[in-house]
This record gives sequence, C-alpha cells and structure tokens, in this order.
Amino acid sequence: MSEKKEFGDFQTPAPLAREVIELLAQQPPRYRAIVEPTCGRGSILCAAAQRFGRTPAYWGFDVNASYVEATKTALDTLEAHAATIEHRDFYLVDWKGFFESLPQPFLVVGNPPWITNAGMSAIKGCNIPLKSNAAGLAGLDAVTGKANFDISEWMLIRLLEAMEGRDAALAMLVKSVVARKVVRHAWAARLRVMDAQIFRIDAMAHFHAAVDASLLIVRCGPAIGAARANIYAQLSSTIPPTSTLGFECGELVPDIAAVQATLHLRGTGPVKWRSGIKHDCAKVMELRHEGAFLLNGLGEQVRVEPDYLFPMLKTSDVANGSPERPTRFMLVPQRFLGEDTEPIKTAAPRTWEYLESHHDAFERRGSSIYRGKPRFSVFGVGDYTFAPWKIAISGMYKTLRFTKVGPRDGKPDVFDDVTNFLPCPSEEAADLVLELLTTQAATDFFQGRVFWDSKRPVTVDLLNRLNLKALALETGRAVPFSRQFPAPPPSRHRLHRQVKVKQTESLFQ
Repeated sequence: MSEKKEFGDFQTPAPLAREVIELLAQQPPRYRAIVEPTCGRGSILCAAAQRFGRTPAYWGFDVNASYVEATKTALDTLEAHAATIEHRDFYLVDWKGFFESLPQPFLVVGNPPWITNAGMSAIKGCNIPLKSNAAGLAGLDAVTGKANFDISEWMLIRLLEAMEGRDAALAMLVKSVVARKVVRHAWAARLRVMDAQIFRIDAMAHFHAAVDASLLIVRCGPAIGAARANIYAQLSSTIPPTSTLGFECGELVPDIAAVQATLHLRGTGPVKWRSGIKHDCAKVMELRHEGAFLLNGLGEQVRVEPDYLFPMLKTSDVANGSPERPTRFMLVPQRFLGEDTEPIKTAAPRTWEYLESHHDAFERRGSSIYRGKPRFSVFGVGDYTFAPWKIAISGMYKTLRFTKVGPRDGKPDVFDDVTNFLPCPSEEAADLVLELLTTQAATDFFQGRVFWDSKRPVTVDLLNRLNLKALALETGRAVPFSRQFPAPPPSRHRLHRQVKVKQTESLFQ
C-alpha cells in the first residue's frame, strides 16, 4: 500500500486501456512508434499492440522492475514486433534526445502518477523530481500553497516540451485539473500544439478514486493552433462536445463562448476581494461557546480579554447563510500584516498568557509565511479585515451563493482562509453589491470562468476579474456613494502606531 501511495500507482484496467486505444485509433494519423513513459504492468501497451498489431515500434519504461518484467511477459505473449521495455526512471531520461530518435508520427500514451509533490513529501517518498516552483509562481503565491503541483503535471509538461515541433501526439489519463493546467502551460508558453481534446472518464468506476479525471489528447506539429480544447462527457468523439476550454486574456476558462459574451464586464477596481485569516492553528485560535464559557479545540476553557476576540464565520456558515448569533470566535492578535505582538503582554495579559501556553502549537506551523514574523502571527489581515460590512462567499462549496455579513455587538465578523469576501464601508454599499452579484449578468460572467470540479472553485482571482462598475452600468444600477472605511477597532496597545486607513472615494472609481 505504501508503494502504491509513493508512486501514485493506479494501474489502468484492461477495459479502460482498450477504450483509450480504440478512441486514438479512430483519429489520424497512423503512428509508427508508441511510447509509454510509465508503463506499469503494461495494460495500455498491450491494448495498443492488440489494436495496431506489429507495425509500430513499442517502447515502455518504468521505475518499478517487477512491472517491467510483467509488461515484457505480456507483450511477448502478444508477439509484439520491436517491443523495447526497460527499467528506467522517468526523471533521468533525456526525453528530447529519445524523441529525436523515433520515427514520426509517434504517440506518447499512458497513465502517470496521481499524486502531488506535497503528498509525496508527506509520505517521505523519493520518486519525485527535483523540487522547484514548477508553475513559475512568485512571492506570496509560491509560499501559500499555489506552488504545490501534481507529479503528472510536471511530467506531461516536460514531455510536451521535449516533443516540441515534432509530428506526435500525447494521450494521458490524468486528473481533470492536471489536464487543464497542462494545456494552459502549452498555450501560455506558445508551444507548437495543433489541437487538444479532453474526454471525461469515471475515475470511481475504473480506479475507485473520488476525483474528476480525464483522457487528455494533445497533438503537436509544425505550427501553433487555436488555444481551444473541446471537452467531451465520455470517451467518444462521435458525440458533440459539452463545452470548449479556452485561453482568453491570459486566463484559462471552461467555456470560451460564455467568456467572450461577457468580456465587457472584465476589469479591476480599487476595492478587492480578499481571503479570510490564515493561522494554521485552529484548535488554539478558534473558540466556541459552551454555556457561559469559551472552549478551544482542545476542550480547554478559555478566559481572554475581548480586545482581540472577534465573531467568526466558517466557510460552511457562509455557504448556508450567516447565523443570527455567532457560534465561534477567533483570536486575531494583529491588525495588519507583520504588526508587533509583544504589546499584547501588557494590554491583554490573559490573552498573552493563553497564547504563550500554546507556544509549541504555533512553532509547529509548517508554512514559510510565518518565518521571521512576530510571535503568534497570522496571515491575510489588514484594514479590509475590519470593514463593518462584507459580502462573503465560500471558496469550497460548488455554488455561487453570496452572503451579506454585518457587525455583531459592534465588532466585524472575520472568516477562515477558505472564505472570500469583499469589504464594504456601509450596509447600503453591501446591499448594492449583493444586488449586483446576484444579477443574471454576474452569474453568466462567473459560470463561464469557474471550474466546478476544482477543490476550491471560487477563488479571489476569479472574483476580482469582474468589474463591478461595468456590471452596474450593464444592469442599469446606480454607481454608488462616497464613503471611507473606518479604522480598525481600537486596541490599547496600539498607541505606538496609528494605522493609516485607506481612503476610498467610491467603491467603483
């Protein structure tokens, strides 16, 4: 079982292998060589040999020596002509040099590992490429989790780069999110990709895996084709595609037709959507009412001053509608990123004592965003955190439900880090924004851009693409008010520094 985890080992069942090969056989060209870089026990190569016969040359590689022997035996039984199966590590193969030696056209086919680099590290696996920021992310994106990538994503990008300019095709069984990232990379890097297709498969039926998966087919050639990929609901090109994936204004979109119809609503404004507070210490920082007491996630009774305690909504609360009374509270030891926390010691001694008593829990936080920061630091905090009114939406739930959230007992609600929110200076502003976001025009805008099979389908990046001023003009709503955000709730220890509050002349200007 540990080997299966380390190698992301989901062996392709023979019926699925035959379906994949049959689909490829129905589309031109006629391949002179077929390569499987991670062949496993050989079900895909065997299906290819049964369908294409002795004409193509067959190549298979795998890091698992027992799988190599199993594949050799299976192909020997089929008497496949020119079948070369070798025990080799994908990461050590010179793929560009290898492809240069092959007759064209050739097919690179397979089922690469279904595991992320973070997942591999968690099980201390060693079958992983040299660590790098594979997505080319910079700054905060790279340290807050976006730099995590699927091993198969890294593999397929390397294969496509090595196949550049050759008469060849890539056909791989991967997670659907990986298929999208790979074609996005190809389009953004201007690789000579002629066309691409994505065919949905039932991963639960074939692999007993609860994940959205697909067969990705990318055809390379001498020129760059349109940045489009038809999406099919099943392994058949005889039925119409359900939608067309596209690349528009530097962004990958699931429905290019819907996106082009709402391009006039795309833009940015001075007020940005934000994510909630990230602290990676929920059992200490998040408290709940139990009778007259507050309890933490460890079951301990907690007595702290109210200065740093704020009503909190989890992402499930936002998705299901904000409750009338808060059931949870969050300790927020900072009013802005990097603020010194030492003054808490004198301003709120019980709070400081409580945080100190759980010092080890904070030290165990693995994310690099806390390194070199003041003790008990959090991330994703600023003036926007303390705006009195907010429009919030869960990043995890697969629905476009926007919720208006207001202050409770004079304090603003705060959110967990998988909730997204737009700060509003007044209830009037919040009402108007909510009205705009629930129009059909806004729904059409988001539906053309959101990938509902993603782990977090509704992202800050997605929300910030909508220009609310353009939406107001589109729907005949008034462009609202001039207000400014109030200062964060006062704290006795902040006499040494006043936070400059951002002036917002208008929400949309």
